[in-house]
Amino acid sequence: MPEGDTVFHTAAALRTALVGKTLTRCDIRVPRYATVDLTGQVVDEVLSRGKHLFIRVGPASIHSHLKMEGSWRIGWSAGAAHRIRIVLETADSRASGIDLGVLEVLDRAADMDAVAHLGPDLLGPDWHARTAAANLTADPDRPLSEALLDQRVMAGVGNVYCNELCFVFGRRPTSPVSTLSDPLRVVQRARDMLWLNRSRWNRTTTGDTRRGRQLWVYGRAGEPCRRCGTLIETDNSGERVTYWCPACQT
Repeated sequence: MPEGDTVFHTAAALRTALVGKTLTRCDIRVPRYATVDLTGQVVDEVLSRGKHLFIRVGPASIHSHLKMEGSWRIGWSAGAAHRIRIVLETADSRASGIDLGVLEVLDRAADMDAVAHLGPDLLGPDWHARTAAANLTADPDRPLSEALLDQRVMAGVGNVYCNELCFVFGRRPTSPVSTLSDPLRVVQRARDMLWLNRSRWNRTTTGDTRRGRQLWVYGRAGEPCRRCGTLIETDNSGERVTYWCPACQT
């Protein structure tokens, strides 16, 4: 599932391709909105809010969420025609939304109602670390991974960052939130991780961008821990797969 930094970067790419330009084609391939045609309207803004994207065009706002497999691509998308849910074209650019988990056209004046339930956006102007920390600790008995993934706590953490944060702070994903000694530091580190990766596709949490060295534990089941050499363990029996070092994460 794309994380908040991916959505932020995607919004920046769409902004470059579309903002200030008039749509010459608007093809929405979702039955409910198939008759919506914004051709002739100017794209005014592209916004990201957590894992949500908004493209504001005239009186409308195109709201999308990438979910597990979704993406936005600039230019022609050869071989993906049957998976395209929306095409927006201008005189010199083309953006296609592929396998989008959510795609809807909202009234621009009320589009933020769709994300009103979210906690502070890790990459947004509303970021507030103390609010996020308070949200995180609201239920002390809650498993840490579950709390970190709850977008109502703070918006933008996905499964990659969740597992990496648990490693950095020496806690297993199943540990209760109450085991954290400094929740404020946890949310601040989450912010730092996403902020440093917001403008690149090659995400890293270790500080090393070389292939195969970017992450501490995520996706590394059976490989040696980068700190102690113990083999990384994994559990995929739940809704989200988890990874941890049995020696470093107590």
